[in-house]
Amino acid sequence: MLLLLLFALIAGAGTAITPCVLPVLPALLSASAAGGRRRPLGIVLGLAITFTIAIVALAQLVNGVGLSSGAARTLAIVVLVAFGAVLLLPSLAERVQAPLSRLARFGPRTKGTGFWTGLGVGGALGFVCAPCAGPILAAVTSVSASGGASGRVVAVALAYATGLSAVMLLYGLGGRAVLSRIRRSASGHVVERTLGIVLLVTAVVMATNLDVRFEDALARSTSLPGFLTDPTRGLESSHAVQSRLAALRPASRFARRQDTQASATPVAERTGVAIPGVSTPPLPRLGAAPPFTDNQRWFNTPGDRPLTLAGLRGHVVLVDFWTYTCINCIRTLPFLEGLYAHYHRDGLDIVGVETPEFTFEQEASNVAQAIAADGLRYPVVQDNRYGTWNAYQNEYWPAEYLIDSDGQVRHTQFGEGDYKQSEAAVRELLYEAGARHLPAPMSAHAILPSTGLATDETYVDDKRAIGFAQPLRAGTHAYAGVAQPQLNEFALGGTWRVTDQSATPVAAGATITARYQAAHVYLVMTSAGELPRTVHVLLDGRPITAAAAGADVHDARVTVRGQRLYSLVSTPDDETATLQVQVPPGVSAYDFTFG
Repeated sequence: MLLLLLFALIAGAGTAITPCVLPVLPALLSASAAGGRRRPLGIVLGLAITFTIAIVALAQLVNGVGLSSGAARTLAIVVLVAFGAVLLLPSLAERVQAPLSRLARFGPRTKGTGFWTGLGVGGALGFVCAPCAGPILAAVTSVSASGGASGRVVAVALAYATGLSAVMLLYGLGGRAVLSRIRRSASGHVVERTLGIVLLVTAVVMATNLDVRFEDALARSTSLPGFLTDPTRGLESSHAVQSRLAALRPASRFARRQDTQASATPVAERTGVAIPGVSTPPLPRLGAAPPFTDNQRWFNTPGDRPLTLAGLRGHVVLVDFWTYTCINCIRTLPFLEGLYAHYHRDGLDIVGVETPEFTFEQEASNVAQAIAADGLRYPVVQDNRYGTWNAYQNEYWPAEYLIDSDGQVRHTQFGEGDYKQSEAAVRELLYEAGARHLPAPMSAHAILPSTGLATDETYVDDKRAIGFAQPLRAGTHAYAGVAQPQLNEFALGGTWRVTDQSATPVAAGATITARYQAAHVYLVMTSAGELPRTVHVLLDGRPITAAAAGADVHDARVTVRGQRLYSLVSTPDDETATLQVQVPPGVSAYDFTFG
């Protein structure tokens, strides 16, 4: 635990030197430069306190008292406006400082004033400070939002906030020293009024969400160097950190209860309900299903309006966590589509929760295109911020949570398989809900993976790539390639720019070579600006034939335009072969999967 606290301290300090803190930096410098010398200390202390509250307790507090999720942000903006006005109007500043200065005996014993007003400004900044979340901060936030904050989570959050605030204090002291020199040569209250304007402008920026858009643009940017946008990525992605973060996040409470209660909950085999030859799985009551929370756009609902579990009460609901480039998810879709078509009239609803793995999967237009391409008719909701994912403490794609008509989770299924058992569970819960004339079991089936599959999925990035002859490194580098790769070995050839999500050629002649064993090969790709670009596919050194080509390959070429998973190889049986993909500049490769 002590090592994780040290890592969190370093990660917080590293975050403070990234562009992600720019939206709050003007207000920090402005507030630190005005007032007495205690003010910077008050600011960073207030920031550390409220930042910690915001990431470990605010979600629970807001839900408990019924406030809107933006209430704390609104309060912070009001405080910034108030202090901006105080700096603009010297007479008002004197009135505010007078009663607050009487509290100085409770504050630091150093000479000067402004600690308590600084505490107020820092407290406001702590609520609107939203640094780019690395693994440590993301783990603390998601665990707190979904399951409440434990003592260990609070300790990690405090260590992170301490590192962040320590660097912020240096900023404040440095800015104060510079502006003190300027103040000596300026007349009247010019500096204070200028700083007041800066605070007001910061409040306007935050009220219009320009700071959020700026941070979102940073998160999507691939042009900024990694040491600037994410200086602690190597540390936070290390096995030492990841193993300790895993201990912070408990396994899904529904999965734990299913493991412990299933054996004590037999299900009676009812004629006309049970599937012949299939054992209906135990269906214990695993707890109330969390609501859909912190979601974005809805699809396939009347007027694309949001659904609620309360509004679906009386129906059996299957919540499916998926993302549209996940091959394991894609293979389950025919089963889910068939399930919905077969049992919807009897009271079954399915809600697909599209929780993205890659940033481009957050685009509503891409999700809409995937829904249309896959022929999904049941409702789907975007879960870009992992709100619903964390509420269920989910950890997998795909993952299904089966909810009865009373809103209780009764069965979970992670990954592919057990389709007939899942259908049997649906039939049993529909019968419990009052459906007495169920149709015969359905004939729809999922797409089954290869039986002799030997090649595992791999990402084409600097963090999760496995099996590459040359390790992939962040930034632009030349890769030698491999003429004859070993089984399950991959290699880049040519000059590529590698990020934490994808690899993109920067010059013509770039290749990806792989020796694989499977019947089907898929690759997630995007094209810059969604312009059509041609990728060439070779199998065992020759242009791939029509008999072996995947659905997206025509004349040994793939036209990449949209941001999705492309089918490159499709053969009747498992084969061992060498695949080479010739990728032009402008096309990014994300993830190889095999089936």
